[in-house]
Formats: sequence, structure tokens, C-alpha cells
Amino acid sequence: MQESVTTIAIGPDRQAPRLLEKAIVGAGARVGALDDADALVWTGAPTAFPATLPPAVRWVQLPAAGVEDFFAAGVFAAHPGVVFTSAAGAFSHSVAEHALMLLLAGVRYLPEQLRATSWQQREFFPHVGSLRGKTVTIVGAGGIGRALIPMLAPLGAHVIAVNRSGRRVTGQGIPADVETVPADQLARVWSHTDHVVVAAPATDRTRHLVGADELARLKPSSWVINVARGSLVDTGALVHALSAGVIGGAGLDVTDPEPLPDGHPLWTLPNAIVTPHDSNPPQLRLAAFADHLGANVVRFLAGEPLHALIDPDRGY
Repeated sequence: MQESVTTIAIGPDRQAPRLLEKAIVGAGARVGALDDADALVWTGAPTAFPATLPPAVRWVQLPAAGVEDFFAAGVFAAHPGVVFTSAAGAFSHSVAEHALMLLLAGVRYLPEQLRATSWQQREFFPHVGSLRGKTVTIVGAGGIGRALIPMLAPLGAHVIAVNRSGRRVTGQGIPADVETVPADQLARVWSHTDHVVVAAPATDRTRHLVGADELARLKPSSWVINVARGSLVDTGALVHALSAGVIGGAGLDVTDPEPLPDGHPLWTLPNAIVTPHDSNPPQLRLAAFADHLGANVVRFLAGEPLHALIDPDRGY
């Protein structure tokens, strides 16, 4: 008797990326049509997600780490019996590198240097500094945070990791002395940190997590880096804090609104760095997602817990 092979569909495009097909086959499954599938790898928009799925489909792999648009489209509510996973963790190293780049550029006052059109040396730039001996708070110490901490440690920075549970953050290259704070105690951190990296998921509870009150408690030299979602930072409050010198600056790979409109103050403020949501560039994204998918297919076939399970109650 021939043993059945698990079938995984890729949609909505008929011409699926070859790397995704290779990841599925290499993990021991086969690629097939949705009508015959046990699982679905969805690469399209939330609004295009199928209204119904074949009864045999037990798992859906989504292409992004942030899934707030799928919640808004009602995808999870429409399929309560299906397990969904995101790509959280797949792109962590690329995004962490980008966060570090923005933070170092700010601390070393690189924006002013890049705008210069002549050779200017000053004896003293008021906010130029170093990360050595400084405290960097990572709000949302998930995959990105765990990738960023080992990058900060050799630079001599002290890290405060903020996560939902307050359990000590561990992982390869993470020093044992990293301070961990539960999210419900975040308020006590603002006045004790030098810089902030926002890497938390976007939910109703995290909207404007960084607002006027939080910015006012930071230092005049503090930089706020956001590589998560624009909605986590109150844009109006941030523009005011940057204009008034309440904080040193902001490095933003995400904005609210997004795309950031032409003529917005953030484009011209000298202490703001804006990159167009490209901390996870296309040339790196597909390969990383394929690796993530392959690992999850192996777990699916073995009946093991999948990576990046989405919890509808938590909102991510």
C-alpha cells in the first residue's frame, strides 16, 4: 500500500516562487492544488484570502510577521478551526541590523553630516555620543529583539528587554545580565533609558504605545527607533518632541500614515531619519521566508508545535 504524502498548496498565484516549492518538497511534502491540500501557504493580500477552505486544510502559513491586516479582514474569525502561523522571526536579523544602523546613525549625528555640502569640523556636537555604557530599551523583545541584543552587547550597551511575560530573554549570544521587564511595567522604564527601539506587534492595545507622555520622560539625547509598525508611535507627538528638542531624534522604518506623504514634517526635520519600510528588503525576504516555511513544514509533518503560531486573543 502506497503511503500518502502531505499536500501543501501555495496561493493565490498559480506561478509560485520556486524557492517556496523547494522548501516544501525538501521538508518532505508535495506541492499541489488547494482542493487536495492539507495546508496552504498564502502569499497574497488579506482581502483576497479565500472565504472558505477545503475541510482537509488544517494549517495556513502567512507571509508576513505583522498580521493586523488579516485581523482587520476577518480572516481568522472566518476560519476558527484552522491553525495560522505568521512569518514572525523569519526576518529578525535583517530588521535588527536595520534598527542598529538607525540607532548608530542617530547617536553619531549622521543626518547632519549627510546633509553637509562642505567640510565642517566642530569642537562640540551637543548630542553626539556612543552606545558604550548607555541603556537601550527594546520594547517587544521577540525575534527582532533577540537578534538585536547580541549586536548591541559588543558595543558596550546595557539592554532592557520588554516582553509580555517578563520572563528572562535567552538565546544565542544574549548575555545573562540582560534586564527583562514585563510589558505591564513599561511605564517605569522611560526615565531610566537612553534610547528606545520599538519592535512590538501592532494591536489595539499597543496603538500609540509611545506618545507625548512617554517622549517627555526620555532624555534630550534619546533616540527612538521604530522598526515595528507606525501605529505604535503617536506621529503628532513625535513631531512635536523632535521640533522642540524633547528628544534627540527618531529613526523610522515605519510611519503613521504609511507611505509618509510628501511634504510631511518628518521629511525635513534634521533629527529624523525615515526609510521606506525596507528593513526587510525583497532580495532577502523570499529566502528567509522559504527557510521559515521549510522548518514549519517539517514540524507540521511530525505533529510538532509550529513556529510563530497566531493567537487570535492576543492579536498576533
